[in-house]
This record gives sequence, C-alpha cells and structure tokens, in this order.
Amino acid sequence: MTSVVILGGGPGGYEAALVASQLGGRVALIDPRGLGGSAVLTDVVPSKSLIATSDAMTRLRDSAALGLRPVDSALGHPADAIRVDLAAVNRRLLDLAAAQSRDIEARLASEGVEIVHGNGRLEDPHAVVVETPDGERRLPADIVLIATGTRPRELPDATPDGQRILNWTQLYGLSTPPSHLIVVGSGVTGAEFASAYNRLGVGVTLVSSRAQVLPGEDPDAARVLQEVFEASGMAIRSGARAVSARREGDGVVVGLADGSEVHGSHVLMAVGSIPNTRDIGLESCGVTLKPSGHIEVDGVSRTSVPGIYAAGDCTGVFPLASVAAMQGRIAMWHALGDSVTPLDLTSVASNVFTSPEIATVGVTQRQVDAEQIAVRSVVLELRGNARAKMQGNQHGFVKLFCLPATGIIVGGVVVAPGASELIYALSLCVSARLTVDQAAQAFTVYPSLSGSIAEAGRRLHTVGGLLEH
Repeated sequence: MTSVVILGGGPGGYEAALVASQLGGRVALIDPRGLGGSAVLTDVVPSKSLIATSDAMTRLRDSAALGLRPVDSALGHPADAIRVDLAAVNRRLLDLAAAQSRDIEARLASEGVEIVHGNGRLEDPHAVVVETPDGERRLPADIVLIATGTRPRELPDATPDGQRILNWTQLYGLSTPPSHLIVVGSGVTGAEFASAYNRLGVGVTLVSSRAQVLPGEDPDAARVLQEVFEASGMAIRSGARAVSARREGDGVVVGLADGSEVHGSHVLMAVGSIPNTRDIGLESCGVTLKPSGHIEVDGVSRTSVPGIYAAGDCTGVFPLASVAAMQGRIAMWHALGDSVTPLDLTSVASNVFTSPEIATVGVTQRQVDAEQIAVRSVVLELRGNARAKMQGNQHGFVKLFCLPATGIIVGGVVVAPGASELIYALSLCVSARLTVDQAAQAFTVYPSLSGSIAEAGRRLHTVGGLLEH
C-alpha cells in the first residue's frame, strides 16, 4: 500500500487526502490548527459569513425605496430599528467555521485518513517528522504533498497587536463595531472587508496604493465598485502607500509615504500574504522555490523533487480555495496512477464578495487590451434588466467575450448581486466551448438577472455569421 503524507489541512490538503484514500493509499494528514485551514477557520467561511450579515443590513437600508416603512413612524427608516451586535455576529461566524472544520475532520476519519495534530517538516523526500503534543513522530512516505498555505503579510512599522492594528484573522475578536475603520490595501481582501463594514454602518477609509480599487480585477468592474463605494460615503485615498501604523490614545494613526496621516479607531492591514514554506525542510530536500518563497509546481502539482507535490496558496498559482482543491486532487490522481488532466486556469471562475459582487471567468479585459487574443465583446448594463429594476439594483453589468469567427464564448464578467451564482452559467459556456448562439437560445426565466447573459449572446449574433466589428 502506498503511503501518502500531507502537510496542511486546507482545501488542497483535505481534498487530496480524500482522493488518495479513495485510490487505496494509506493517508496521514498533518495539521496544527484544525481541518479546513485558513479557508475555513480565518478566511473564506468567517469573512463570507460576515458579508452575509452586511448583505442583510443593506437590504434593510434599501427597503425604503421599495415602499417599506417602519410601524413606528418615529424611527423614520426600517434600518433604524436594528443595531449591529458585532460580538454576536463574530460568535456566529466563528461557530460556523468551527462546525465546518469538525465536519471535514469527521469526513476524513470516515474515509480512513489518519489525522495527526502537530507541525510537520520534511526530514528527507521520503519521511516527515511531526512535533505533536505527545512528542516527535516520524512518518515514512512514498508520496508527500505540501499544502501549508499562507499567512498575512506585515509591514515592519505596522505590526498587528490584535486590538487596534489588525490583520484579517484578528477582526473576529472585535466585540463592538469600530467607530472608524481604516483599511490598508484595496485588493480582494481589503475591498471585501471595507464593503462589509461600510454596509454595517461603520465609517471606512480605504487606503489604496493604486489609482483604482481592485487593481487585479476587470477594470470596468473595479470602476463600478469604486463609484458605489464613494456614493455610499466611503472615503478612498487613491495612490496612497501606507508605510506605518501606530496606536495613539483610543485610536490609530496610519502614516503614508507622502508624509500625511490618516486617523481612525482601528486599522485593518490587508497588504497581501506570504507562503508558509520556511523551516519545513523544503530547501534541504532540493525543492525549488520561487523568489517570492512560493513552491514551483507544474500542471500536475509536481515539485522539482520526484514524489513531492504541492497544492494551494503556497504554490502561488491562483489564491482560490477551488484551485487549491483541484491542485490537491490532480496531485493524487497523478501520483497514484489515475487518469489526470493538467490544471487549466482558463476556465477558473472567481468572485469578489463586495456589494455588488464581481465574478469573472476565462479571458480578461487586460488580455484583450494587450492584444493577446482577438475577441468580440458586449457589455449590458444591469439597470436595463427588469428583475434588477424590481429589486432596486442599479449598479452592475454583464460582459461577454467570444471568438470572432466561431462565436465560442471564451470569457465573461458579471457585476451584480449574486454574481457568484450567475457566473456558473458563463463558466459552463467557457468550459464546454459553447457559442453565443447556444447561450442565447437556452431558455431563461423572465424576469431574471440570468436573462442578461442570454441577451448578451443575442447581441453578439450577426445575421449570416459572426463578423468581427
């Protein structure tokens, strides 16, 4: 029986463990904190639970436009009858994360995976040493998978203290809402938390080193989001690079590179992440690392050392739980001799859980603008959609990219409430290489937001064939 040892219990690790067990491997999974990794314990599950709460608050605030009024006219607005109990909110989301972690552990145990709680390191390419509460343990391994994830990056002069200067894993310890939250970093993490706290009624200043928020996303989508942020009262310091954060009395002061300062009650440092690849024996075993510290892998998750694979954020391939899980599965399929297709990033769907949400798949606007691929495209504003009008949604759009000669859909963007659900239709189109005509001819419900996807397909059809314009 082939012995498989996995370092890390996040999506890359636990999904790999399930595949390895299914294929007859003897599997040991090593994790120091709890199954699910950062995705479950401190990142995806708790942050999206917080966002769900802020969504509910947003619906209350928008309800007046739909004709809803409080029974007590003295309140003036339905949202005035609600206050945010942040301690209860955070208890709920941490309880959800813990429950999800327990469910994953139970599933692994039921599949025969041995779970070892502790910190593991490679002794050599065929042995892992684990520091457990009961002492050191050595695990022989025919195959090793490294799925150790990442941790928040820190600026030298802005060390988190867990009280006023926070990274995103520490926000859930707050018992009362900040009076003014400064968010440093306008990438996905910074934008999501800025959006959530702003919708919970917290004053937010977003410090962005770029001219526009979400510099890594579709520029049209990012522009819509910045407009929504500013219209909601969020202050955005664009082109401002934070260099320090310090406590001052009952607040914090964030220093910027130009010498100016931003004052608030709390600051969230969302300035990226670094891989957990140090001091786990990779270098001594000859595993090649990128200059960033991420592990170099190929399309089937192999490292430079035979028998050692890697998956997830520690590889720097694509920081998504879905990609980590697929990398882990692919690694085990390859290592244990099953049929396997290399990782294909052209069909990966991703989502930014702001309000509105931003979902993308396939070809990007930047690739089009750089003339890396020739496409036809169309953008349909959400304000023209009947369902959006009924729901009071005015911000967003559907964008579709197709190949000029064949009409095959190669990418798309959805900016809308629930974009994370709507993108599935476009993801199917991209992965199945459907044409705009096939998308247009499929029935959609009227009224529905998904109707805009079919309408985009109709807009890209031309009589007598698809001609580039």
